[in-house]
Parts: sequence; C-alpha cells; structure tokens
Amino acid sequence: MKRFISITILSLLIFACSYQETRYQFDLQGHRGARGLLPENTIPSFLIALDHGVDTIEFDLVVTKDRELLISHEPWFHHHISTKPDGSPVTPDEQMNYNIFEMTYEETQLFDVGMRGHENFPEQQPMQVTKPLMRDAIRAIEAYAEQQGLPPVFYNIETKSNPEHYGIMYPYPDEYAKLLYDELMILHQEFDLFDRIIIQSFDPATLIEFRLLNDRIAQAILVSRDDPMQAYLDRLGYTPEIWSPNYNLVTPIMVEEAHSRGMLVIPWTINTTEEMRQQLEMGVDGIITDYPDRAAVLR
Repeated sequence: MKRFISITILSLLIFACSYQETRYQFDLQGHRGARGLLPENTIPSFLIALDHGVDTIEFDLVVTKDRELLISHEPWFHHHISTKPDGSPVTPDEQMNYNIFEMTYEETQLFDVGMRGHENFPEQQPMQVTKPLMRDAIRAIEAYAEQQGLPPVFYNIETKSNPEHYGIMYPYPDEYAKLLYDELMILHQEFDLFDRIIIQSFDPATLIEFRLLNDRIAQAILVSRDDPMQAYLDRLGYTPEIWSPNYNLVTPIMVEEAHSRGMLVIPWTINTTEEMRQQLEMGVDGIITDYPDRAAVLR
C-alpha cells in the first residue's frame, strides 16, 4: 500500500512538473505598456513592460488641437486616473469636457494621469506622470532597448476613432491616417521601424485610409462582437495581417479559420496565467495583457 501511494505521488509530481514546464512561442504584447504595474500609456509603463520581456508595446493614439499624436486610451481625461491642474481629481460627470481634440499638447501636460493609481489595478504603483507624445515614447523605448541590449521592439498602435465623433473628438480618417503616417515616416528614418509596426483599430475607416498610404505596414482589425469573420473583412475590403478579438470570443474554430485566411490571431486583454495558457492551447499567436510579468512561466 505504501509503495502504491509513493508511486502515485511520484506520478503526480512528474505530471505537475511537465505541466509547469510547458513552454510556448508567442508574441507577448504589453497592453498600454504594463497597466497592471504602472500608469497606463506612459513611458515608465512601456519601459517596465520591456523589463518583463514583452516583444511588442501596445498603445493608443488620440490627436490634440494642434495635431500632435498623443498616447491616450480616451480622447478625454478619464476620471479613474486624471488629476486637474489645480490638484483636484477629474470627476465622472466632467471627464468628457476635457476633450483632448480641443486642447493643445501643452494644455494636456497640465493634467497628471498617474499619481492617483487606478482603482481597478491595485498592484499599479502610483507616480506623477503625463500623457506622452508618440514620438517621445518611441524614442525613449528605442533608447532603453539599446541601453539594455534588448532585441528590436515591436509597436502595436491603436488609432482611437469613432464615426460618431469625427471632427469632434477625432480627426476624419484620412487626416488621421496622414498624421500618423507622416510621423511614422520620420521615426522610420531614425529607427527603421516599418517592419516593427502594427496599426490596429476598431474603426475600419482609419485602417483603410492608412493602407492607401502604405501597404507594407501590418494591420490588425480589433473585434468585439461575434459577427462572422467575413463581415469584418468585407467592411475592410481586404484581409489584414492580424485578427485581434476579445479573448472571450476565441475558439479553436475561430483560430483555424483566421489561420486559413492567412491571419495571425492575437486576442485582448488576458490577465491571468491560466487564461493565457488556455488561449495558447487553442493556437493563438500572441497575447495582449496588462500583466506581462504573469506570462513569464509560459515562455
């Protein structure tokens, strides 16, 4: 009996070790940098994401009144994270009054977006920080990667856009695409970036306009509804390089269909190691997460 128990325990230990040691190859993308650890969409968040081994930095873009490309998830100052110039918090009722499309870049720098922390991310370390320009962030990331001897960093850039707010909170898609392309062209000349860029959006119009300017740069269509894949592709008029759904929508059949159409599958936003593992078992090609540190055991 004792020998049987010993053998059973040994078998369980071997199984546990083999399960723990499973390793996957995938594109690890830091969502808004490492939002679970440091204030989202800020240079410190991007750099700590690199410290945790991300392959790709994911961030969001909006446009200021003076047509600067600012990294921000919303085209306003969200009440969860923002502090006004007078030191008081932005409230839910007033947040959309701080429309970044109606503010100059200098005006946006009067608002803090990190010292309050984030109520939904208790591990996030508060710090005083502002929303950066895209060019400043990429230059800081490139410099840090070189200093640390890291491999080339990829960038997944989301154009925040909504047809209901064209000309109000966002530029029209043609202007938006041109602003982004012109800025990336300058950065490409500095860092040879084009093969390390993905442009993603929920709004097909911005992707279409950008593809007219450059068909070399990879694109991802962001997917939040369980509509047929072909319906999304019909709206675009072409097949993008990446299918990027909410991770709750992912199934093996979806992954197989996307792969058969020549698309990689990179779902968002997956924040537990077990859910990451489940996604990878279904065959996804990448993981977008607020906690890149939690992916360490999978690689």
